Amino acid sequence: MDNLFSHAPGPRDGQGRDAQDGLEPVVNTVVVPGGVAHAFAGFTDHTHLWWPLGDHGVYGEGSYVEFEENLILETADDGRTSIWGTLDDWHPPFSFHATWHPGSTALWSTELLVAFRPAEDGTEVRVFHNGWEGAEDPAGTRAHYAEAWPGILARYARFMGA
Repeated sequence: MDNLFSHAPGPRDGQGRDAQDGLEPVVNTVVVPGGVAHAFAGFTDHTHLWWPLGDHGVYGEGSYVEFEENLILETADDGRTSIWGTLDDWHPPFSFHATWHPGSTALWSTELLVAFRPAEDGTEVRVFHNGWEGAEDPAGTRAHYAEAWPGILARYARFMGA
């Protein structure tokens, strides 16, 4: 017996899909110049300089996004804040894992894992976004991020000098 609740389904169906909803993770990769620590810092310490807040923010242009303690926050120019996610596994400069729910509540969160590893031309940054069963509209949320992540990571790569 693998589990006390052996009749319960596992978290994955063995095909790279979230077992409950059948939706595959969204995975995107970019390579940026520089070492792993530099890439990690660019992603987590300078997010406010490259994140496209006009298209992918709660408060739009003029707001500020940051990693603060165990939260990912967006702050509007008038001081309002929105929690985008909670960091629950932080391993600088190699990876972080967070719940992810910009513009929503933690009740409707997905999961985000960002991993940094050395590559021939700098650092490979890979974003794994899954946990679609946690979203209010799993298929719609997945489709949104499948479209959004390539452009978001392209801005990050340009910021880092790629």
